[in-house]
Amino acid sequence: MKITVLGSGAWGTALALLLAENGSDVTLWSYTEEKTKTLQDTRESPMLKGVPLPQELKFTSDLASVRDSGLVVMATPSFAVRSTAQRLRGLVDPGTILVSVSKGIEKDSSLLLSQVIEEEVPCPVVVLSGPSHAEEVGRHIPTGVVAASEDLAAAEQVQDLFMNSRFRVYTSGDRVGTEISAALKNVIALCAGCCDGMGYGDNTKSLLITRGLAEMARLGVALGGRKDTFAGLAGVGDLIATCCSMHSRNRRCGILIGQGRPVGEALREVGAVVEGYYAADNARALARKAGVDMPIAQAAYEVLYEGRDVHAVVDDLMQRAKRSERDESYL
Repeated sequence: MKITVLGSGAWGTALALLLAENGSDVTLWSYTEEKTKTLQDTRESPMLKGVPLPQELKFTSDLASVRDSGLVVMATPSFAVRSTAQRLRGLVDPGTILVSVSKGIEKDSSLLLSQVIEEEVPCPVVVLSGPSHAEEVGRHIPTGVVAASEDLAAAEQVQDLFMNSRFRVYTSGDRVGTEISAALKNVIALCAGCCDGMGYGDNTKSLLITRGLAEMARLGVALGGRKDTFAGLAGVGDLIATCCSMHSRNRRCGILIGQGRPVGEALREVGAVVEGYYAADNARALARKAGVDMPIAQAAYEVLYEGRDVHAVVDDLMQRAKRSERDESYL
């Protein structure tokens, strides 16, 4: 099958490599001609150093390459999803499967990214998500993810195209829960990094991950997701991987903030898109819209956008009114 991957960052490149190794005819699209030329000349992504890109993998900066593709993977940063999807109109056939692998919530509309794609392109959309660092997928480290869609046939086709002996794909009918998990885990990972930067230990991070997961599930269920999704790969699986790994740009950014760096400086030092920064703002708006209490996400927003001291925020969270864990758990 002809497949086009839109976005040549680490994740888009790793997935393009995977699909090419599975025997598909794959083209990797970059936003700029300069990046396309670099990939063609070096046969290596600067974001996946040491991972050779095979000769059969093609590169382009011409979006018309999506024509006649049976599947298009949307791997752009979250803020570029709508503008890229708009450019696909008239280029893809109505039956083309669009796979959303970007993670986030659209600013202003508070739409999930798969919903943004659906608004712009009349095609079936499948969300692919789970604990899957691009650096490890590129190096053939065994990985498991979820392909989620209300269209089970589309999810199963994605499963067939992506799955191999090192990349296991499960299907799910819960696109909302899968995508909320993907967006919110970046916020929690940024907070986990702050804990590391402040010198807190395993107790604190375990507390944060567990209560963060409860917040993710609370919002997801309120929006129509299934609670069991948050106990699976897309939920707790991806959350653990992102909160505990130095592969995570969100965690690395949080470490710098926890050490006292200004937010803007920390974002620049990471040197790539920190999705949790944008997701914190958008998640707060979505939680307010849905009437869901999310104290950790709110605290992240206050640190990132209002300049609050991270130590003061932790003190506030620890001194919240007494609760029953049973009453606040959705798992």
